[in-house]
Amino acid sequence: MSRSSSGRSASVTSGPYAPPTPARVLTVESADGARLHVEVHGPDDAPPVVLSHGWTCSTAFWAAQIRELAADHRVVAYDQRGHGRSPVSHACTTEALADDLEAVLAATLTPGEKALVVGHSMGGMTVMAAAERPLFRSHAAAVLLCSTGSSRLVAESRVVPLPAGRVRTWITERVLGSRAPLGPVTPVALRVLKYGTMGPGSAPHMVEACARIVHACPRAARHAWSKVLSALDLDHGVRELRVPTAIVHGAVDRLTPPVHARALAAALPQCVGLTELTGVGHMTPVEAPEKVTGRIRELVTTYVTGGTPAQIKEGA
Repeated sequence: MSRSSSGRSASVTSGPYAPPTPARVLTVESADGARLHVEVHGPDDAPPVVLSHGWTCSTAFWAAQIRELAADHRVVAYDQRGHGRSPVSHACTTEALADDLEAVLAATLTPGEKALVVGHSMGGMTVMAAAERPLFRSHAAAVLLCSTGSSRLVAESRVVPLPAGRVRTWITERVLGSRAPLGPVTPVALRVLKYGTMGPGSAPHMVEACARIVHACPRAARHAWSKVLSALDLDHGVRELRVPTAIVHGAVDRLTPPVHARALAAALPQCVGLTELTGVGHMTPVEAPEKVTGRIRELVTTYVTGGTPAQIKEGA
């Protein structure tokens, strides 16, 4: 187990989910002065991929993707405000999420340079929030949305095992928005996290990696962002996401069930495929790392470089 600069348990230290060492680390200032921890992995002249993580996660969540992609891609990953090494400060709003993504794009890409932008859960909502922004549009060649939704997150969530309705919604909102500390990563905590966010077949090392990351999220940030997500309505952002957009979703996702993925596929102006992963829950990049990474490679090849996977590996 390792510890972040704030002393919180952050991630595992060995295996596929141990965070790789970045080639460069930046501190990027957003529009309102919020400071964001940004990592750049891989060669500077390689095709760029920008990774935006979800609620209660951090750059460590993308460890498996970064490890595989950094050999022949320039991978940019950043901590959302209040998460990981980005301090808990300033506003928690969808507009702030869009501001932060734009600041990261401006700091890591050259003017007009095109990238694949990948968002998981709240990271996908970040992309929707930025969809109308000129800077986002100038940099996004294509988008991959993983395990996300644009509205009705609490009403559709199945983390509370009750029939849909007002009672389940009321309880779910209080469970997800709890101010209680998560405490240490215990066997009970692992079982709870696995039930709520992962597929039943998730391997113990996957559950452990997710738990270390989620439990490291500051309680204040977890609570503040839960309130934003409970009131989320980014349906307009989906309709304005006018670049080729692919979706990857877990078939047994309780936190953002597949109904969200199907709604996104129907509303997106340029949906280029919905991949539903059998037996996989909400943590798709961790639970199905090869499939998520493979989809990223396909999208980069098609929309960023226009080449073939073999050509990219050879540096053509």
